[in-house]
Amino acid sequence: LCQTILKDRNLTTQQSLHQLAPKKPFLPSAIWHNAVRSMFIQTQDTPNPNSLKFIPGKQVLESRTMEFSTPAAAFCSPLARQLFRIEGVKSVFFGPDFITITKESEDLDWNLLKPDIYATIMDFFASGLPVVTDEAPRTDTAASEDDDEVVLMIKELLDTRIRPTVQEDGGDVIYKGFEDGIVQLKLQGSCTSCPSSIITLKNGIQNMLQFYIPEVEGVEQV
Repeated sequence: LCQTILKDRNLTTQQSLHQLAPKKPFLPSAIWHNAVRSMFIQTQDTPNPNSLKFIPGKQVLESRTMEFSTPAAAFCSPLARQLFRIEGVKSVFFGPDFITITKESEDLDWNLLKPDIYATIMDFFASGLPVVTDEAPRTDTAASEDDDEVVLMIKELLDTRIRPTVQEDGGDVIYKGFEDGIVQLKLQGSCTSCPSSIITLKNGIQNMLQFYIPEVEGVEQV
């Protein structure tokens, strides 16, 4: 049997994306775990205590994100379907190089869920199956011929400055529209039910958009 190193990163809410600031250095703790297949998996805390970020050390999605809030929504992803079979898993979120799992309640112990999640991820990547089987959907921040200069600037800021930081905490922010000075966004992944989601919108995303784009009067979650 090969030995697999599973590292847990413990990050506090103060070190999260909500201030859109770089995280402080930390010293991860290592746990040795015996597995049939050798794979390096890291876990990282998110601002949402019910969500945990799993980093398999392999590409998950090329350059997009996908959220599966129910087992029925996971019809296009063999990996998501397998993860939903684990008792206690509420939702699954895929990033470019990470997987965020949200559990059903705070009463569930991550130490009980982690072994099944580790095994499912390792077995899936060893199988060689595709993570998703459908075609990539059109990205929400792709330029459209109907976009004016302000909307194009909003989309560019989301892609280059905001989304990468949000994804570090196991979530994502999706552009839904811009009307009467208000940017409409949808939070995904660990941000969906995070107690600090309002702080993310107001103190982080809204402040940055208003700093660079005077036409932005506010941000709301839809």
